[in-house]
Amino acid sequence: MTEISEKVLVVGGTGKTGSRVAQRLRARGVPVRAGSRAAEPPFDWGNTATWGAALAGATAAYITFQPDLAVPGAPLAVRALGDAAVAAGVRRLVLLSGRGEEEAQAAEKLLAETGADLTVVRSSFFAQNFSEGHFAAEIAAGQLVLPVGEVREPFIDVDDIAELVVAALTEDRHAGQIYEVTGSRLLTFAEAVGEIAAATGRRIDYIQVSPEDYAAAARAQGLPDELVDFLIYLFTTVLDGRNAHVGDGIDRGLGRPPRDFADYVRGAWTR
Repeated sequence: MTEISEKVLVVGGTGKTGSRVAQRLRARGVPVRAGSRAAEPPFDWGNTATWGAALAGATAAYITFQPDLAVPGAPLAVRALGDAAVAAGVRRLVLLSGRGEEEAQAAEKLLAETGADLTVVRSSFFAQNFSEGHFAAEIAAGQLVLPVGEVREPFIDVDDIAELVVAALTEDRHAGQIYEVTGSRLLTFAEAVGEIAAATGRRIDYIQVSPEDYAAAARAQGLPDELVDFLIYLFTTVLDGRNAHVGDGIDRGLGRPPRDFADYVRGAWTR
């Protein structure tokens, strides 16, 4: 195993996975540059002129794309960043990808063509979306409303993702691997909310609505059309049952089973 000590660019360094990756790298003494519009130097996906300074001096990079690789133009943007990274001397790339998303897999292929040592972390739905995103306010108010029925999802703890990404950024053996990362078991959204309710001792209802009603409510709350369209795609296409099986990425990459959803609930909801 060979570890690197040069600077690592973490694109999305303030996000759910990026912030955890950056924290773990710093704890290991690895210099980190957080890639965000608020950072210095800034990194902005929409402004390629910012990429050079963000990449300068880095030998590895963790790439996340917001809001998701499924949005129009994302695969080409990721490829462009990969080309810029390789030209800047970055030799190791780790991409956060999505399970069951054709656009995400297109981004994976385009990034592999850059010639960098690439590791793909193909993720299921984040468990932390219940506690760190806009779901959290709804759950705190006593209900979660989504256009998702009985489909089951192996929710992944993002701390598992961060641990695997750090390993891929700092160890040679992960180059060329595609890790499909999931939690240890399948749950419906209603069952997941039920586990949170049981752990907190509160009544929390899960309410299923139609995609049309969900989209109308989201737009009424001021969400931009692009984000609403992505959410409907996520809830009606990606969450159509195609991912209702567990993957072995955490086992293969870290040599241990993934954390259970109950572990996440205890850590996030009972402190």
